[in-house]
Amino acid sequence: MNKNNLHNIKKTGFNVPKDYFNNLEDIILSKQKIKELSVDSGFKTPENYFETLENRIIAKASKKETSKVLSLFSKRNLVYASSIAAAILLLFNLSIFQSKFNWNTLDIQNVENYIIEEEMSSYEIASLLSDEELIEENFINYDFNDENIESYLLDNLDINDLINE
Repeated sequence: MNKNNLHNIKKTGFNVPKDYFNNLEDIILSKQKIKELSVDSGFKTPENYFETLENRIIAKASKKETSKVLSLFSKRNLVYASSIAAAILLLFNLSIFQSKFNWNTLDIQNVENYIIEEEMSSYEIASLLSDEELIEENFINYDFNDENIESYLLDNLDINDLINE
C-alpha cells in the first residue's frame, strides 16, 4: 500500500464474533462463578489430623507383622528333587548304554530281510566285508551239515522252482 492512501481505509481488519456483545455479560458472570467455586476445593481433613499423624505413623511402623515363612527344604521340594535325581541315576545305569554290539546276537532273518528290501547288489555287500573275510578258503573249508542243508531247502525253495529248472 501506498502511504498516501492510508487515510482512505475504512475497515480495520478486525472481526468480532456474531452476538459477542449480547453474550458478553453471561460469559463474564460464568467465569466469576467458576472462580468462586474453585476457592473451596471440596476436600476436608479430619479434626486433629496433623496433630496425631506422627503418633499414628510411629505406631504402624513399630508393629511387626509375622510373615509366612516357606522352608526351602519342604516335603514337596524334597520329593521333586529326589524324583529327578532318581530318574537321572536310573537313566545312566540302564544296560542300554552298556550293551555292546555283538555279531552273535544279530538276527540273521532281519539281515536277510534288510538286504532283500533294500535291493542291495553283491558289490555293495562285498564292500562291507574285508579282504580277509573274502578269502576263498573260508568258503571251501566250510563244513555243511546235511540237516542244515535240508532245512534250508525246505524253508527257501518251492517245488515249482525245482520243477521249472
